[in-house]
Amino acid sequence: MQLIIVSGRSGSGKSTALDVLEDHGFYCIDNLPAALLPELAERALLHTELMHPRVAVSIDARNLPSQLQRFPELLADVRARHIQCHVLYLDAADETLLKRFSETRRRHPLTNDQRSLGEAIADEKVLLGSIADLADLRIDTTQLNLYQLRDILKLRLLNTPEPGTAFLIESFGFKRGAPVDADLVFDVRCLPNPYWKPELRAQSGLDQGVQEYLAAQSDVGEMLNDLLAYLHKWLPRFAASNRAYVTVAIGCTGGQHRSVYLAERLGQALRPLLKNVQIRHRDLH
Repeated sequence: MQLIIVSGRSGSGKSTALDVLEDHGFYCIDNLPAALLPELAERALLHTELMHPRVAVSIDARNLPSQLQRFPELLADVRARHIQCHVLYLDAADETLLKRFSETRRRHPLTNDQRSLGEAIADEKVLLGSIADLADLRIDTTQLNLYQLRDILKLRLLNTPEPGTAFLIESFGFKRGAPVDADLVFDVRCLPNPYWKPELRAQSGLDQGVQEYLAAQSDVGEMLNDLLAYLHKWLPRFAASNRAYVTVAIGCTGGQHRSVYLAERLGQALRPLLKNVQIRHRDLH
């Protein structure tokens, strides 16, 4: 049995995550009382012919606070039964969550006559802290639309055919902010920028013209070799520490040329060493 626990603050995309998982064959349970996690695991072990092999459950602030506080021991109980279990935690900036609730006019589950929407959003972060701290994968949805979130969930949760750590090499542009869910961030803005070449400006790091230009720059080659040496040494140690997901973010100014080129080169060079290497370009086009 494979179990995915989906959590996060209201408005961060939990319903979208459950929809994606359901579309890909998971039996999904929304708003599961946290105390029922061990019982779910026990039923899976005793009645495997009745239990769906892949299950996703949502556990969030609609639970009783006392049950959320017990989440660490409940999760440990499930994993002690040798069930493959991953915790996905979604979140977004407070301002983004406020805007989303204002646009949809939905009621936040923690609001009441004494608690405003802003206070509810802040309190929810504290209430779910025990789950956030144990998350295997955290995704910040502040800058993601519905379709981008679906793509990321498919890449990170479903495109993992082999057991072990899933590594994501992600390019991004600093002008839109560094990804807050990255484990390692490398700044490559010091390298020559194809943007200042008029004939290359409209291209990206996936295009031959940009690739040839960057490959001819000695600084780019030195940066690539140094990053590879570091990642070759340390990423296997991340895997040895039983991490389910590791994100390596490579950033340039706009996320179109240098970071895209290096993310592609790094991902291709790391695949012979590591079982599951994924490549994503956050800000491309």
